[in-house]
Amino acid sequence: MTPEHKGTAQLTTAMMLSGTLGVFVVESGAPPFDVVFFRVLFGALALGGYVVARGWLRDHGFTPRTLALAVLGGVLIVFNWVLLFQSYENTSISVATVVYHTQPFYVVLLGALLFRERLTAARVGWIAVAFAGLILVSGVTPADFTGGGAYLTGIGQALLAALLYGLSTLVTKRITGVRPHLIALVQVLVGIPLLLPFADFGAMRGTGWDWGWLAGLGLLHTGVMYVLMYAAYAQLPTSKIAVLAFVYPAVAMVMDWAVYGHHIGPVQALGVPLIVTASLKVTLARPRAAAPAPRTAGPEPKAASRPATPAACEA
Repeated sequence: MTPEHKGTAQLTTAMMLSGTLGVFVVESGAPPFDVVFFRVLFGALALGGYVVARGWLRDHGFTPRTLALAVLGGVLIVFNWVLLFQSYENTSISVATVVYHTQPFYVVLLGALLFRERLTAARVGWIAVAFAGLILVSGVTPADFTGGGAYLTGIGQALLAALLYGLSTLVTKRITGVRPHLIALVQVLVGIPLLLPFADFGAMRGTGWDWGWLAGLGLLHTGVMYVLMYAAYAQLPTSKIAVLAFVYPAVAMVMDWAVYGHHIGPVQALGVPLIVTASLKVTLARPRAAAPAPRTAGPEPKAASRPATPAACEA
């Protein structure tokens, strides 16, 4: 098996895992703050064990500045998860995931606004196409604006979650010389004290399968998934990473239909290819320095840092 074939298998597996995340969240039966608290707790154990086993805590490469950036990114990521999981409750896994997949456009817009990154007319056009698709996918009607229903709130929560993800991506891009696993470990560790005051342990339903779903969110969807993604990023070109990222929403939609019988309507379905096409056009038009690039064979260079929030994949 060639390195690219291996990387393809690893990233595909990671994206398929990500697509099942919504089911784990819903089946846990826990409030969103509790879900995220236990995700970061179990995720810290999984990532921490992996990092220690690889001996990466020695000569970690953090400086006060990069550690502060990692902490800030962690705050953004944690509340991004809370909002996304709340959106599952108010809309559906399918709708929330597709709306959340507008993340790449926020990265481009925020980069232009905050860091004066180049924003071409073509990118603006594709972003407009994506948000036209978003309007279709959301399925929002005039009655949703006048009724003050939960559905419109859920759409807003998914959009805000995507915005926080975009901010965290821009922050993490400023960290160099640190392995992405260490950055991700800092981010989940930040979530433990951050969410502790919000966690409602009295709302936990039991000690059976509910805890299994929560443990799975940390061990599988944070520990295993991140390790697979970072290993794949080292072996794949940007174009393949961008395409494989769409395995995540595709699997999420299939799981939502198979487990809960939820599916998007015909009009909503028209928006999906618009978002997918625009996302690929925007992502692949980025400068290579702003997206994961293939590494040469041999030991992983300590100074090479990849985003701890992989583009358009992590929920």
